[in-house]
Amino acid sequence: MIDTAGTSGTASPLAALAFGPETSHTMPGEAERVHFFIAGVQKGGTTALDSVLRDHPSIEMARVKEVHYFDEDAVDWSAPDHGRLHAAYDWAVMGAVRGEATPITLYWPNALERLRCYNPRAKLLIGLRNPAFRAFSHWRMETKRGWDSLPFRQAIGPEGRQRVWDAPGGVHRVFSYVERGLYARQIEHLLTLFPRQQVLFFRTDRLWLHPGQVLDEVQDFIEVERRLSAQHRYVVPIDSSDLGPIAAEQRQMLDQVFTEDVQRTAELSGLDLSDWLQPDYREPMPTG
Repeated sequence: MIDTAGTSGTASPLAALAFGPETSHTMPGEAERVHFFIAGVQKGGTTALDSVLRDHPSIEMARVKEVHYFDEDAVDWSAPDHGRLHAAYDWAVMGAVRGEATPITLYWPNALERLRCYNPRAKLLIGLRNPAFRAFSHWRMETKRGWDSLPFRQAIGPEGRQRVWDAPGGVHRVFSYVERGLYARQIEHLLTLFPRQQVLFFRTDRLWLHPGQVLDEVQDFIEVERRLSAQHRYVVPIDSSDLGPIAAEQRQMLDQVFTEDVQRTAELSGLDLSDWLQPDYREPMPTG
Protein backbone atom coordinates (compact mmCIF):
# COMPACT_ATOMS: atom_id res chain seq x y z
CA MET A 1 0.00 0.00 0.00
CA ILE A 2 1.30 3.42 -0.84
CA ASP A 3 -0.07 6.94 -1.00
CA THR A 4 1.03 8.73 -4.12
CA ALA A 5 -1.86 11.16 -3.92
CA GLY A 6 -2.70 13.97 -1.57
CA THR A 7 -4.38 17.28 -2.28
CA SER A 8 -2.19 20.32 -2.06
CA GLY A 9 -1.63 23.52 -3.94
CA THR A 10 -2.07 27.23 -3.96
CA ALA A 11 -5.16 27.03 -6.12
CA SER A 12 -7.29 25.84 -3.26
CA PRO A 13 -9.50 22.82 -3.87
CA LEU A 14 -11.04 23.30 -0.45
CA ALA A 15 -13.95 25.58 -1.10
CA ALA A 16 -14.52 23.93 -4.46
CA LEU A 17 -15.62 20.67 -2.86
CA ALA A 18 -19.33 20.33 -3.41
CA PHE A 19 -21.93 17.63 -3.68
CA GLY A 20 -24.37 17.88 -6.51
CA PRO A 21 -28.14 17.76 -6.30
CA GLU A 22 -28.08 14.08 -7.14
CA THR A 23 -26.32 13.38 -3.81
CA SER A 24 -28.81 12.33 -1.17
CA HIS A 25 -27.98 12.53 2.48
CA THR A 26 -29.69 13.08 5.77
CA MET A 27 -27.95 15.59 7.99
CA PRO A 28 -27.00 14.22 11.41
CA GLY A 29 -28.47 15.04 14.75
CA GLU A 30 -26.75 17.60 16.93
CA ALA A 31 -24.74 15.00 18.86
CA GLU A 32 -23.58 12.94 15.87
CA ARG A 33 -20.01 13.39 14.68
CA VAL A 34 -17.46 11.76 12.39
CA HIS A 35 -15.67 9.16 14.52
CA PHE A 36 -12.11 8.98 13.18
CA PHE A 37 -9.72 10.89 10.97
CA ILE A 38 -6.67 9.85 8.95
CA ALA A 39 -4.90 13.10 9.77
CA GLY A 40 -1.43 12.55 8.35
CA VAL A 41 0.96 12.45 6.78
CA GLN A 42 0.82 13.45 3.14
CA LYS A 43 2.43 10.76 0.97
CA GLY A 44 2.25 8.47 4.00
CA GLY A 45 -0.16 5.74 2.90
CA THR A 46 -3.35 7.69 3.49
CA THR A 47 -4.85 7.05 0.05
CA ALA A 48 -4.24 3.32 0.34
CA LEU A 49 -5.68 3.14 3.84
CA ASP A 50 -8.72 5.20 2.89
CA SER A 51 -9.27 2.94 -0.11
CA VAL A 52 -9.18 -0.34 1.82
CA LEU A 53 -11.30 0.95 4.71
CA ARG A 54 -14.07 1.57 2.19
CA ASP A 55 -14.39 -2.22 1.88
CA HIS A 56 -15.41 -2.63 5.51
CA PRO A 57 -19.18 -3.11 5.88
CA SER A 58 -19.33 -1.14 9.14
CA ILE A 59 -17.26 1.84 7.99
CA GLU A 60 -18.47 4.81 5.97
CA MET A 61 -15.65 6.94 4.64
CA ALA A 62 -16.38 10.40 3.28
CA ARG A 63 -17.67 10.39 -0.30
CA VAL A 64 -14.40 11.92 -1.43
CA LYS A 65 -10.95 11.54 0.08
CA GLU A 66 -9.66 14.81 1.50
CA VAL A 67 -12.70 16.88 2.32
CA HIS A 68 -10.25 19.57 3.52
CA TYR A 69 -12.55 20.92 6.18
CA PHE A 70 -10.44 21.61 9.26
CA ASP A 71 -7.64 23.21 7.23
CA GLU A 72 -10.08 25.62 5.55
CA ASP A 73 -9.20 29.02 6.96
CA ALA A 74 -12.16 30.76 5.30
CA VAL A 75 -14.66 29.05 7.64
CA ASP A 76 -15.96 31.13 10.53
CA TRP A 77 -14.51 28.90 13.21
CA SER A 78 -16.15 30.90 15.98
CA ALA A 79 -19.49 29.45 14.88
CA PRO A 80 -18.99 26.62 12.33
CA ASP A 81 -22.02 24.66 11.18
CA HIS A 82 -20.02 21.62 9.88
CA GLY A 83 -22.44 21.31 6.97
CA ARG A 84 -19.73 20.82 4.32
CA LEU A 85 -18.10 18.02 6.28
CA HIS A 86 -21.38 16.29 7.12
CA ALA A 87 -22.58 16.50 3.52
CA ALA A 88 -19.90 13.93 2.69
CA TYR A 89 -21.90 11.16 4.45
CA ASP A 90 -25.25 9.44 4.26
CA TRP A 91 -26.50 9.93 7.78
CA ALA A 92 -29.55 7.78 7.09
CA VAL A 93 -27.23 4.78 7.40
CA MET A 94 -27.57 3.74 11.02
CA GLY A 95 -24.70 2.49 13.13
CA ALA A 96 -21.89 3.28 10.68
CA VAL A 97 -18.45 4.16 11.97
CA ARG A 98 -17.56 7.24 9.93
CA GLY A 99 -14.08 8.30 8.91
CA GLU A 100 -12.35 10.96 6.84
CA ALA A 101 -8.83 11.32 5.41
CA THR A 102 -7.17 14.71 4.92
CA PRO A 103 -3.45 14.22 5.62
CA ILE A 104 -2.60 17.92 5.82
CA THR A 105 -4.55 18.08 9.09
CA LEU A 106 -1.48 17.20 11.19
CA TYR A 107 0.61 19.90 9.50
CA TRP A 108 -1.75 22.82 8.97
CA PRO A 109 -1.98 25.49 11.72
CA ASN A 110 -5.14 25.33 13.85
CA ALA A 111 -6.56 22.31 12.00
CA LEU A 112 -6.14 20.00 14.99
CA GLU A 113 -7.61 22.57 17.36
CA ARG A 114 -10.66 22.84 15.12
CA LEU A 115 -10.97 19.06 14.95
CA ARG A 116 -10.81 18.80 18.73
CA CYS A 117 -13.56 21.41 19.11
CA TYR A 118 -15.64 19.42 16.63
CA ASN A 119 -15.12 16.04 18.32
CA PRO A 120 -12.78 15.82 21.32
CA ARG A 121 -13.34 12.04 21.38
CA ALA A 122 -12.24 11.56 17.77
CA LYS A 123 -9.62 8.93 17.02
CA LEU A 124 -6.72 9.92 14.80
CA LEU A 125 -4.61 7.71 12.56
CA ILE A 126 -1.16 8.96 11.57
CA GLY A 127 0.89 7.17 8.92
CA LEU A 128 4.62 7.90 9.09
CA ARG A 129 6.92 7.45 6.13
CA ASN A 130 10.70 7.77 6.01
CA PRO A 131 10.93 11.56 5.68
CA ALA A 132 13.58 11.63 2.96
CA PHE A 133 11.54 9.35 0.69
CA ARG A 134 8.37 11.22 1.67
CA ALA A 135 9.93 14.52 0.61
CA PHE A 136 11.00 13.14 -2.76
CA SER A 137 7.59 11.58 -3.40
CA HIS A 138 5.95 14.90 -2.49
CA TRP A 139 8.23 16.80 -4.89
CA ARG A 140 7.60 14.34 -7.71
CA MET A 141 3.84 14.79 -7.29
CA GLU A 142 4.00 18.59 -7.32
CA THR A 143 6.37 18.56 -10.29
CA LYS A 144 4.04 16.34 -12.32
CA ARG A 145 1.12 18.60 -11.41
CA GLY A 146 3.09 21.55 -12.72
CA TRP A 147 3.02 23.30 -9.35
CA ASP A 148 6.79 23.38 -8.85
CA SER A 149 9.57 23.90 -11.38
CA LEU A 150 12.63 23.73 -9.12
CA PRO A 151 14.88 20.67 -9.33
CA PHE A 152 14.66 18.57 -6.18
CA ARG A 153 18.14 19.59 -5.02
CA GLN A 154 17.10 23.23 -5.02
CA ALA A 155 13.58 22.54 -3.71
CA ILE A 156 14.96 21.00 -0.51
CA GLY A 157 17.77 23.52 -0.14
CA PRO A 158 17.72 27.07 1.26
CA GLU A 159 16.22 28.54 -1.92
CA GLY A 160 13.31 26.12 -1.95
CA ARG A 161 12.68 26.17 1.77
CA GLN A 162 12.68 29.96 1.82
CA ARG A 163 9.38 29.77 -0.06
CA VAL A 164 7.89 28.04 2.97
CA TRP A 165 9.50 30.34 5.52
CA ASP A 166 8.20 33.39 3.64
CA ALA A 167 4.64 32.06 3.35
CA PRO A 168 1.94 33.22 5.81
CA GLY A 169 2.44 31.42 9.09
CA GLY A 170 5.59 29.78 7.76
CA VAL A 171 3.61 26.94 6.15
CA HIS A 172 2.94 26.08 2.52
CA ARG A 173 0.67 23.54 0.90
CA VAL A 174 3.00 22.78 -2.01
CA PHE A 175 6.63 23.50 -1.16
CA SER A 176 6.80 21.96 2.33
CA TYR A 177 8.89 18.96 1.27
CA VAL A 178 11.23 19.12 4.25
CA GLU A 179 8.91 20.77 6.76
CA ARG A 180 6.17 18.14 6.58
CA GLY A 181 8.76 15.47 7.31
CA LEU A 182 9.79 17.07 10.59
CA TYR A 183 7.25 14.97 12.42
CA ALA A 184 8.28 15.42 16.05
CA ARG A 185 6.98 18.94 16.59
CA GLN A 186 3.74 18.09 14.80
CA ILE A 187 3.24 15.02 16.99
CA GLU A 188 4.11 16.92 20.16
CA HIS A 189 1.44 19.45 19.27
CA LEU A 190 -1.07 16.71 18.47
CA LEU A 191 -0.51 15.09 21.86
CA THR A 192 -1.24 18.35 23.67
CA LEU A 193 -4.71 18.24 22.14
CA PHE A 194 -5.67 14.55 22.12
CA PRO A 195 -4.93 11.80 24.67
CA ARG A 196 -2.34 9.30 23.50
CA GLN A 197 -4.93 6.50 23.54
CA GLN A 198 -6.89 8.34 20.84
CA VAL A 199 -3.96 8.30 18.39
CA LEU A 200 -2.65 5.36 16.35
CA PHE A 201 0.70 5.68 14.58
CA PHE A 202 1.70 3.27 11.84
CA ARG A 203 4.61 3.00 9.43
CA THR A 204 3.80 3.32 5.75
CA ASP A 205 6.38 0.70 4.81
CA ARG A 206 4.82 -1.74 7.31
CA LEU A 207 1.42 -1.08 5.76
CA TRP A 208 2.95 -2.43 2.54
CA LEU A 209 5.02 -5.25 4.03
CA HIS A 210 2.53 -6.46 6.65
CA PRO A 211 -0.89 -5.13 5.60
CA GLY A 212 -2.86 -7.70 7.59
CA GLN A 213 -1.13 -6.83 10.84
CA VAL A 214 -1.52 -3.08 10.35
CA LEU A 215 -5.15 -3.38 9.24
CA ASP A 216 -5.94 -5.47 12.32
CA GLU A 217 -4.44 -2.74 14.48
CA VAL A 218 -6.48 -0.09 12.67
CA GLN A 219 -9.74 -2.04 12.98
CA ASP A 220 -9.16 -2.69 16.68
CA PHE A 221 -8.32 0.96 17.21
CA ILE A 222 -11.51 2.28 15.62
CA GLU A 223 -13.48 -0.53 17.27
CA VAL A 224 -14.86 -2.43 14.33
CA GLU A 225 -14.82 -6.15 13.68
CA ARG A 226 -11.78 -7.47 11.85
CA ARG A 227 -13.24 -7.91 8.38
CA LEU A 228 -10.47 -6.62 6.09
CA SER A 229 -8.16 -9.12 4.43
CA ALA A 230 -4.45 -8.55 3.95
CA GLN A 231 -3.85 -7.02 0.56
CA HIS A 232 -1.50 -4.78 -1.34
CA ARG A 233 -3.51 -1.92 -2.77
CA TYR A 234 -1.48 0.34 -4.99
CA VAL A 235 -2.93 3.78 -5.72
CA VAL A 236 -1.23 5.99 -8.30
CA PRO A 237 -3.50 8.85 -9.39
CA ILE A 238 -0.46 10.68 -10.75
CA ASP A 239 2.28 8.61 -12.37
CA SER A 240 5.60 10.25 -11.58
CA SER A 241 7.81 7.20 -12.15
CA ASP A 242 9.53 8.88 -15.09
CA LEU A 243 11.23 11.24 -12.61
CA GLY A 244 13.25 8.33 -11.30
CA PRO A 245 14.55 7.54 -7.80
CA ILE A 246 16.04 9.93 -5.27
CA ALA A 247 19.72 10.65 -5.87
CA ALA A 248 22.14 9.26 -3.29
CA GLU A 249 23.60 12.69 -2.55
CA GLN A 250 20.19 14.20 -1.88
CA ARG A 251 19.15 11.22 0.23
CA GLN A 252 22.28 11.62 2.34
CA MET A 253 21.66 15.33 2.79
CA LEU A 254 18.07 14.75 3.92
CA ASP A 255 19.09 11.94 6.27
CA GLN A 256 21.36 14.43 8.04
CA VAL A 257 18.53 16.95 8.28
CA PHE A 258 16.09 14.43 9.68
CA THR A 259 18.23 12.29 12.02
CA GLU A 260 17.42 13.96 15.34
CA ASP A 261 13.78 14.38 14.38
CA VAL A 262 13.45 10.68 13.52
CA GLN A 263 14.86 9.78 16.92
CA ARG A 264 12.41 12.07 18.70
CA THR A 265 9.53 10.85 16.52
CA ALA A 266 10.30 7.26 17.55
CA GLU A 267 10.09 8.26 21.21
CA LEU A 268 6.79 10.07 20.75
CA SER A 269 5.10 7.50 18.52
CA GLY A 270 6.39 4.36 20.19
CA LEU A 271 7.46 3.02 16.79
CA ASP A 272 10.86 1.50 16.11
CA LEU A 273 12.32 3.75 13.41
CA SER A 274 15.96 2.78 13.86
CA ASP A 275 16.28 1.30 10.36
CA TRP A 276 15.33 4.67 8.87
CA LEU A 277 18.66 5.98 10.17
CA GLN A 278 20.64 3.40 8.23
CA PRO A 279 22.12 4.61 4.92
CA ASP A 280 21.16 1.36 3.23
CA TYR A 281 17.47 1.66 4.13
CA ARG A 282 15.25 1.32 1.05
CA GLU A 283 11.49 1.44 0.85
CA PRO A 284 9.71 -1.80 -0.05
CA MET A 285 6.96 -0.10 -2.04
CA PRO A 286 7.08 -0.34 -5.86
CA THR A 287 7.81 3.36 -6.29
CA GLY A 288 8.78 6.25 -4.08
